Amino acid sequence: MSGLIDSISRVRLIAGNTFLEAVRQKFFNSLLLISVALVASSTFFQQFDFGTGELKFITDFGFGALFFFGSILSIAATTQLFFSEIENRTALTMLAKPIYKLEFLAGKFMGAHMLMLVFTSVLMLVLAGILYWRETVLMARLGQEFQDGRLIAYGDLFVFGLLQWMKFGVLSAIALFIASFSNTNLYTVVVSFFVLIICQLQYIARDAYSGMEQGAGQWFVGLLGLIFPNFQLFNVGDQLVFNVEHPLSVGTVWQVVGYGVIYAVAFVLLAQLNFRKREI
Repeated sequence: MSGLIDSISRVRLIAGNTFLEAVRQKFFNSLLLISVALVASSTFFQQFDFGTGELKFITDFGFGALFFFGSILSIAATTQLFFSEIENRTALTMLAKPIYKLEFLAGKFMGAHMLMLVFTSVLMLVLAGILYWRETVLMARLGQEFQDGRLIAYGDLFVFGLLQWMKFGVLSAIALFIASFSNTNLYTVVVSFFVLIICQLQYIARDAYSGMEQGAGQWFVGLLGLIFPNFQLFNVGDQLVFNVEHPLSVGTVWQVVGYGVIYAVAFVLLAQLNFRKREI
């Protein structure tokens, strides 16, 4: 039991140092400022007088910015944090101590994941503030369209943020897995983005799988669908935020969270299998 507690303490220490190192990077600060500015700029379109449709536009704009910049940050930050330890030889010094390679990788992953939590939280808070302000203005001008109260469920904004954070966690774990056998930073980033595209379009393979006849082709497509996580499961913005006929249930939210946790843990463990054979 004491060994497990010591292991958790080491992972937490590595994660904390990784998080502080990531926050100090100019890349993170620049990307965060750009993302916030882009989300805030969505209010520019209020001059076109979309009515209540403006709220949907701002929401979709904010969700798009979160996905685009969050994906870049989760891949680039995880890759940079991993290779900086390798290139500076600090990983060798760290692993010379009583620290297992799995603890090292888990600490790196948790540090990058905490960074994404800060990034996601800031963007969701900015988006919620902008939406609340614009909805208040529209309520004063178009009161008849708000007879049942506010149109936006602000709690669902943060539920969506939670799901996106979990998706970024899977993406960070994938980048860590690729970095575990890659020799260069650039190769890891490029391959990680290709995997991101595959995961985003994975639902197409699943649709093809359901329409195929039983055989080797169906098995192959099914295997690809199992290896690569389906990121479309996290894209549930249309079932959240606004009052819809079929809202997303709490059980479904937790299923998607569990799905993300399983894949994140699996890719970190696969990274450990590669990393323990690697000469540092």
